[in-house]
Amino acid sequence: MQSIGLGSAALGAFAASCSSDKQGDDGSKGNPDIQGFEKTEPTAESTKKWVPVSDKKVRVGIIGYGLCKFGAAFEFQNHPNVEIVAVSDLFPDRCAELAKACRCSKTYPSLEELVKDDSIEAVFIATDAPSHAKHAIEALKHGKHVAVAVPAVFGSLEDADRLYEAVKTSGKKYMMFETSCFHEDLYAMKQIYDKGGFGKLVYSEGEYYHYMDEPLASYKNWRVGLPPQYYPTHSNAYYVGVTGGSFTEVSCLGIPSIVQQLQPSNNTYKNPFGTEIALFRTSEGGMSRMAVSWDSPGDHGEKGRIRGQKGSYYGKYEGHEKQLPDIVRPPLPPGVDQGGHGGSHGRLTDEFIAAVLQDRQPLVNIAVALNMTVAGIVAHNSAMKNGETLKIPQYKV
Repeated sequence: MQSIGLGSAALGAFAASCSSDKQGDDGSKGNPDIQGFEKTEPTAESTKKWVPVSDKKVRVGIIGYGLCKFGAAFEFQNHPNVEIVAVSDLFPDRCAELAKACRCSKTYPSLEELVKDDSIEAVFIATDAPSHAKHAIEALKHGKHVAVAVPAVFGSLEDADRLYEAVKTSGKKYMMFETSCFHEDLYAMKQIYDKGGFGKLVYSEGEYYHYMDEPLASYKNWRVGLPPQYYPTHSNAYYVGVTGGSFTEVSCLGIPSIVQQLQPSNNTYKNPFGTEIALFRTSEGGMSRMAVSWDSPGDHGEKGRIRGQKGSYYGKYEGHEKQLPDIVRPPLPPGVDQGGHGGSHGRLTDEFIAAVLQDRQPLVNIAVALNMTVAGIVAHNSAMKNGETLKIPQYKV
């Protein structure tokens, strides 16, 4: 166990997550040409059999079926504890495709209509990233548990506070579907960390590389010129998702891009950067270097490394501990595929549904989600101020 490492399949499957928007291509499992939807090769799986936590079915609504087809990509329709009640997309043809993919006959023309359906207990929101906070708050107001694609909020600290309060006052479960948290390596890191195998982390690295010389299709062109640190969760998870901690301050530098869409005159964000590298102070007193880049061709994906006072993880554990906990990812329900992004899709859905049924906090709860996301917003602000060190808001449950 001490020498266990990750194969090239696990590292190679790290990929760019696309929040589903209102445009797309054929295929209910997502577009295989988009980074992140590559087939994940089989890896070591748990010998344990999946055991349901309840015989109840959670009644779910699915919202959004755009470029990445995310509405149907996370296996809600195949989970034995889920009944999909209704689906929605603003575009009628996409809505019809989503209904077919989810084997559901009821559709609504918008999220605002779907959340009024009192028979729906929970929703999965896979709309455009700038709308995630607004849509989650609307669903919470109508008494729904919420699962949402990344990021939790988009470029707005005020939206983060509004979402935080909405979750707290609603009494409902909220989970951001951060794919890195069920990557084989990060899951192993978390199990070892929780058992004390690293001690405090003195240093961590996270990297999210997704070359976009041509912008991906997006609702209202939200991806064009996107500030890299507005989409930070795939890298930031390699500290926050491992420890449950947070970043307290940041100095971030951006690198001007030669990519045409990343010129400030060509995007609504007036963002000049195609790459932003952030140096964070962590809540443990350590340091994290977190990178997000759109404009460097070559190796892509989500990956990370950590160094602790008692051990490190660079593809495998090396440290003082001789007996490690079970670091193999949990089994999947029968009929549920592990899906893309390193085999995380099905596991994220199973974790959310189990949290609802067990009335507990999900793995990526509102505090974890905002601590991953808001740090990137502040990091971009720092980059725009030539690396000025800025304090980061903190969230707890």
